[in-house]
Amino acid sequence: MARVIPLSHCAATVVLLLAGVACLRGIGRWSNPQYVEFISVLEDSHRLGTPEVKRKLALYTFDFRSWPIDFRWDSAGVPWGGSRDVPLLRTPPGHRGAARGFLGALRKVPCRLASLLLAHTLGRRMLFPGSVRLLQRALLPALLQGQARLVEECGGQRAKLLACDGNEIDAMVIDRRGRGGARGNTLVICCEGNAGFYEVGCLCTPLEAGYSVLGWNHPGFGGSTGVPLPQSEANAMDVVVRFALRELRFPPRSIVLYAWSIGGFTATWAAMSYPELGALVLDASFDDLVPLALKVLPRSWGHLVTRTVREHLNLNNAEQLCRYQGPVLLVRRTRDEIITTTVPDDIASNRGNDLLLKLLQHRYPKIMADEGTRIVREWLEAATPAEERALAQRCPVDESWCRAVLEAFAGDRDPPFPWSLGEELSVGERQRLALFLAQKHLQNFEASHCTPLPPQAFRLPWTLTSDL
Repeated sequence: MARVIPLSHCAATVVLLLAGVACLRGIGRWSNPQYVEFISVLEDSHRLGTPEVKRKLALYTFDFRSWPIDFRWDSAGVPWGGSRDVPLLRTPPGHRGAARGFLGALRKVPCRLASLLLAHTLGRRMLFPGSVRLLQRALLPALLQGQARLVEECGGQRAKLLACDGNEIDAMVIDRRGRGGARGNTLVICCEGNAGFYEVGCLCTPLEAGYSVLGWNHPGFGGSTGVPLPQSEANAMDVVVRFALRELRFPPRSIVLYAWSIGGFTATWAAMSYPELGALVLDASFDDLVPLALKVLPRSWGHLVTRTVREHLNLNNAEQLCRYQGPVLLVRRTRDEIITTTVPDDIASNRGNDLLLKLLQHRYPKIMADEGTRIVREWLEAATPAEERALAQRCPVDESWCRAVLEAFAGDRDPPFPWSLGEELSVGERQRLALFLAQKHLQNFEASHCTPLPPQAFRLPWTLTSDL
């Protein structure tokens, strides 16, 4: 009993000290005219929500949880049949001849539990290191500085978007319509990499190139809430696109999706789900996560890793990309150390090659038959200028002829992909046409994975009507 009394005295003393500190802090804040003004602006933003009040609020740095919601996923009606999650492409279960019924399902329970544990511990943090709070704390000064630059120098407007799963998405829009020339009428929605934030990420490239831009942070990044997983990523992208269409009122054809690295998943999902959007640019992206996951994890974990990715972390970029009918441009880093499966200098193992091949094989299956695929793969694997020149001499591309063939097939019909063009062409003609299409859909950038794409290297995808 003698020990209990001193402990209770100590606890009471600590409580009184904490209450005293809280009171002193409250008195200090309310006696500060700047803080009082901030509270007034914050209350007005919740009550009025006018653009002028939001601009004043953006001048203050505070916990984003207190920021009012600017746009809800269901503001223009309940989409997707009222579901709490947007639809994703699901991988069909494999048929391996395992025992079916209750006993078969029971045998799979340990594997499923192991996959679930790997996905939500090591897997998610390896896939999205930017969600780790320790890293965010280290980057906080740079993020605050970047955010201040976007607001004060570029006229950016911060916004909080409520996704269908309840996550709050931190977004930044810089609208240059009427003040940025012709490019300002095009909105570029930027999807960052796995450790990227709109404050310091790929948003700067189209911004410096003169376009209107809309950037957003992954769930669990910066001011966004939630956990970055494929479903929550797609939910976040859905509300971002709806915000651009319904609130900002950009015409669908004036919206371009631009993604860097892992952002290719959300960009291809948006292109698949909103096929009316104008164009898609994928920078340093890949076709499928499984080969890259197998590269960095122990070889003995192969089956577990494949199962974990397919069931919980399935970033099936190529499958989603092939469901989009609009113009596409892929940017390949020639010294990419992240999405190659061997060494950075081995350009042949860059998974961007596979993304391009799958896209062309889907859109032009007759042209990309055995001979077409072979010549495109040879062009993709050319590691030196000498190899490229040798290929160009062996298979010269006549752009005028290629364009004429494509235009003659398309005519005024604008036929959907896949096209049946190619059966009537010779082997050599199919090869030249395949090489022409590959060169129009792929842009090489002599850099490593994390080197920012300079604004002069940012361009919109090629179309038959013009080189945009």
